[in-house]
Amino acid sequence: MSNSASPSNQSSCSGEALASAEKPNVVFITRKWPPAMGGMETWAKNLAEQLSARSSLELVALPGRTNGQPPTFFSLLLFPFTVLLHRIKRRPTPDLLILGDMAIWPLALLFWPLPSRTKLLIAAHGTDVSYHRRGGIKGRFYGLYLRLGARLMRRAKVIANSRATAEVLTETGWDNSVVVALATSRSDPTAAPKIENKQSDAAHRDILFAGRLVTRKGCGWFVKNVLPNLPDNTRLKVAGTGWDQSEQFVVEHPQVDYLGQLSPKDLRTAYSDADCVIVPNIDVPNGEYEGFGLVAVEAAEAGAMVLASDHGGLRDAVIDGKTGRLIASGDANAWVDAIESIFAMPAEQQATFRQQAQQVAREYYNWDRVAREVLALAEPGK
Repeated sequence: MSNSASPSNQSSCSGEALASAEKPNVVFITRKWPPAMGGMETWAKNLAEQLSARSSLELVALPGRTNGQPPTFFSLLLFPFTVLLHRIKRRPTPDLLILGDMAIWPLALLFWPLPSRTKLLIAAHGTDVSYHRRGGIKGRFYGLYLRLGARLMRRAKVIANSRATAEVLTETGWDNSVVVALATSRSDPTAAPKIENKQSDAAHRDILFAGRLVTRKGCGWFVKNVLPNLPDNTRLKVAGTGWDQSEQFVVEHPQVDYLGQLSPKDLRTAYSDADCVIVPNIDVPNGEYEGFGLVAVEAAEAGAMVLASDHGGLRDAVIDGKTGRLIASGDANAWVDAIESIFAMPAEQQATFRQQAQQVAREYYNWDRVAREVLALAEPGK
């Protein structure tokens, strides 16, 4: 397993060797595409835009429904025939054949036999890798499905969004992977973080959690184990679209303000206005994990003080000490100490850290870097 693009080994110059060469020929196949909404759709759209500027790109995408939902089951059944038709029509041999997620690995068989010069890449995100961990008939069947793919696709290299995802891949036999950390789309790349002197306003301290309230994201754990040990004037603001039944108590807590779903502009403001943004993921019995943790990147890029669990994909979404801090997952005392240290931090020191975190986030977590690292895999020997 190759983890060549983690934040600890940043290589933002990947792909420069291709810059002076002829543009590579790329076929990109994805069933995750707008107007459907989700992390995989965002990844596919942004990567395709960047690849189109750097390669001869042929995109075969299955759009979602106009209401933002994924394609219908019937559309999914027909998609392989769309791919096959593209295979029959095309002539040039691709340098790169990219499949957008692990669940569609059989589509590579439609291009078989692949010439030796063609590199096969399959993207891995989260649920498409770990669904087998849920158990039951569906989970076991999906695990067998992935294991079959690992046997048949031995020449494929998997683009994992984090080291955690690369590790989960090995559970079903996919041991040839490279980590390409995700990126964030900047809403306002010229905006400086809005830093207020929080110390002059001792009336309240604001902590922000952004995301859906599900057990693995740790907000419920934080409310039970950390919030009661913080100063009484601490408010936890929760921005998200809903919650699991087991997490409903969070929005009813007297120290919690539920904001609902915020617009991108309002969420960006909420990130920078908060004393800190928390991403407190925890272990859960069903094996679900955070494939990456884009909230941590988006918050840092908006000028926030980010505290995230040293857990799963968050280890690649936060460059510890530069774009935020990694705190031991499930360690309430460590979280209390980290938050109180931020409350006590001089305003000038806090402003400096926020501005530097924003700069680092913009320089590393961008789609230009993602595309260059993906294209670099077309180079001989990669």
